[in-house]
Amino acid sequence: MSEQQGFMKALKCRECGREYPLEATHVCEFDFGPLEVAYDYAKIKKSLTREAIASRPKTMWRYRELLPIAGEPTVGPLVGFTPLVKADRLAKKLGIRELWIKNDAVNYPTLSFKDRVVSVALSRAKELGFTTVACASTGNLANSVAANAASAGLKSYVFIPSDLEQGKIVNSLVYGANVITIKGHYDEVNRLCAEIAGKFGWAFVNVNMRPYYAEGSKSMAYEIIEQLGWRIPDHTIVPMASGSLLTKIQKGYQEFTKLGLISESKYSIHGAQATGCSPISVAQKAGLDFFKPVKPDTIAKSLAIGTPADGFYALKAMKETNAHADDITDDEIRDAIKLLAETEGIFAETAGGVTVGVAKKLIASGKIPANDSAVLCITGNGLKTLDAVTGHVGQPREIKPSLREFEALVANEEKVNA
Repeated sequence: MSEQQGFMKALKCRECGREYPLEATHVCEFDFGPLEVAYDYAKIKKSLTREAIASRPKTMWRYRELLPIAGEPTVGPLVGFTPLVKADRLAKKLGIRELWIKNDAVNYPTLSFKDRVVSVALSRAKELGFTTVACASTGNLANSVAANAASAGLKSYVFIPSDLEQGKIVNSLVYGANVITIKGHYDEVNRLCAEIAGKFGWAFVNVNMRPYYAEGSKSMAYEIIEQLGWRIPDHTIVPMASGSLLTKIQKGYQEFTKLGLISESKYSIHGAQATGCSPISVAQKAGLDFFKPVKPDTIAKSLAIGTPADGFYALKAMKETNAHADDITDDEIRDAIKLLAETEGIFAETAGGVTVGVAKKLIASGKIPANDSAVLCITGNGLKTLDAVTGHVGQPREIKPSLREFEALVANEEKVNA
């Protein structure tokens, strides 16, 4: 095995199985199927044991053999191993026996799960000799590319829809990235970036570097398994934009089973979307294995991808794991953000509200049985989407610096609540 390959074998078409060199390419030239990394699992099995994992630093790189870089990580060495929080108060509200929150709202350095995929993509981009990196983004990815590129000394361009939340725009500008806003929705931004990637030859993390980039999501699955005491939860609820995260969590569960790190078990991986952009959940509920593209209209901008690149594969993964999808309205998203914050002290962005709200629906309908265990994947921090909840979470009460005024305030509240 070449040192330039590490534990990787090739890039492989997900449709026809043709293999390609481990370069910056993402589409099969025969059937236009997406390429993904194929690994030497026999070699990995000799190296990746529970004991080896436990001896390593608590980051996503403790599973390095299953991540697509040839050498040691050079970007984002501290990313991952976010808390898995036992959510007993929320479990009681939702009516389920055992509930956990995988809290990537505190991922390092930009407070979203995108730090996982970006640290992999940029580490690989450096191995392949790139000095300029870029992305098309609904916000969190732009923040992560900007921050991780800055720390690695790489030049970066991020392309985003011009109507993004101000917090996410500032969170890209502050790192010195070249931030380009596009008058259009994400799918239009993505199409433009595919053209730019071909013309300029940059490392676009979610275009020509996509096979490597997408693999970073698997680390969330590995951490859930390890943090649960080496088991897969009965149910995992995942927000869906492109659908990639859901498919990679399935792949992560499958890989740990294949490597003998855990025993084989049954599990379901459910998908969550916002009603204003729900092509995958609409298809799943209709029993279809294909989706119809939509024009996004939702406060959950981080999930606003109307033509999801991995939608077909997300539908397949849900079918294979006997899972369900659902979607919720903007008002339900806000209510779910508040519910998570008030019960567990976790402030999630709109995508987190989608995950919690859909979990509530699936539990209430019996699609997730009350006696089972579930993990909710919270992928971003609420401080990034303040616009979505401002004016919907109450107002502070103002008084003079007077004990009498405070006593009057408390007495009035007790009277109102009596």
